[in-house]
Amino acid sequence: MSRGSRLIVVLSVLTVGVACTNKKVNNPIANVDSKQPDKVLFDRAMDALKHNRYEVARLSLQTLINTYPDSEFIARAKLSVADSWYAEGGSASLAQAEIEYKDFETFFPNMPEAAEAQLKIANIHYQQMEKPDRDYTHAVRAEEEYRQLVMQYPDSKLVPEAKQRLREVQEVIASREFNVGHFYYLRQSYPAAIARLRSLVDKYPLYSQADDALFLLGQSYEGEIALLRAGKLPETAKARMIEDFTKGAAEAYGRILTRYPLMERATEAKARLEALKQPVPRPTKAAIAQNKAEEDSRREASTVSKMLGALEKHPNVAQASKVGEPTLVDPTPMSASQVMLHATQAALNGGGGPNSVSVETVKGGAPAPDQPAPRSDTPAPTDTPAVADNSAAATDSTAPAAAQPDPNELKPNVATADPNELKPNVNPDSGQPLPPPQQVNEIQTGAGAPAASDGGKSSDVSASSANDTSDDTDALIASSKRKKKKGIHKIVPF
Repeated sequence: MSRGSRLIVVLSVLTVGVACTNKKVNNPIANVDSKQPDKVLFDRAMDALKHNRYEVARLSLQTLINTYPDSEFIARAKLSVADSWYAEGGSASLAQAEIEYKDFETFFPNMPEAAEAQLKIANIHYQQMEKPDRDYTHAVRAEEEYRQLVMQYPDSKLVPEAKQRLREVQEVIASREFNVGHFYYLRQSYPAAIARLRSLVDKYPLYSQADDALFLLGQSYEGEIALLRAGKLPETAKARMIEDFTKGAAEAYGRILTRYPLMERATEAKARLEALKQPVPRPTKAAIAQNKAEEDSRREASTVSKMLGALEKHPNVAQASKVGEPTLVDPTPMSASQVMLHATQAALNGGGGPNSVSVETVKGGAPAPDQPAPRSDTPAPTDTPAVADNSAAATDSTAPAAAQPDPNELKPNVATADPNELKPNVNPDSGQPLPPPQQVNEIQTGAGAPAASDGGKSSDVSASSANDTSDDTDALIASSKRKKKKGIHKIVPF
């Protein structure tokens, strides 16, 4: 067989052998498709997150961020790092997740995912929020973060969810403020109760017990009125302060009728306005419809939730309203010192108060040059100065001028007469003491006795008027105390 024939046979055998085999060659380079390495890392991290392997996912994501800083997956990678901490849970992990979400908002503020990051920051504090009678730090932080989302991303599709969560958070904070105001009320610290309750009703109008807060506010004003009536202030100042507190109570009761006409305290508020002799306002149809929508949106907690409520750490937000706009900007709060300052200003209105200042005008002009300053014990100069005998000076104009006293000359101290010293009344003509004055309270008989034109009725009328005023004051005090005690029993359901 020739050399060419042998070569043909070998090639034929190799061709048949390769064609008959079923094995594929495993070439590593051939298995790499068109995907970029940053995409490979990102997909690997997403698969690890899906299987709750958070450490593996974060390692892949950090490798992607550090190795490919210009990758199109950088934003999604940083958000996924925060999501891994958020999904892992726990106080430490949630704190780290908040840091990562804030970093994402800082680097990518214009991306649609920035609103999602802000919502998750607020949800972190919402999940850790405790009951109203416990630590309220997370509740306050959650309120701030939800407000920031609504105001910073008003066009986001997440705004409705954020507003509902904000209503629930504000329900918890309002419950705490009401409990604090009720605490002050029970201890008769009425200015502190007024300040706390006024701030509550102004800041959280959607609170489920806003009518109770307003009624307790009116009761606090009435309690302060009762203390003023029992005090020893001047009658004029006392009357002005009572009038000011009465206006505050009427405003609180009237607000129940105009803003919350369908709630339980409306009937009692109307009765208190009538007792205080204040006008009773009527609600509008819009106010009735608004209050009805708010009350219909609330839901009652189930029996099981009420039974397990004492064992749970988180608050029950079933009573939170589902409609209405939550408060986004806090109004100016009121303090107890401001309450008393306002009442004091009302008492001093018109002058004549204990802090009034009188100004004394000194007549006679400024002292002459090189003359000593006037002393307070120096007798005041008379309006008509004594006229000296100037006839000699008039006739003899060439006479030398009288010597002027030296102001620096030392003179002996001469005791001056005390103008306030009591002296007996003396007749200036005879120099004899005057007779004692006639006693006006003595009952005189005879022609000199003044005739009583009304037979003594004027004194009887004045006495009866004083008795009537005293009776009315006692009745108002008793009524205020009864109403106050009644209000305490009704307000204390806790």
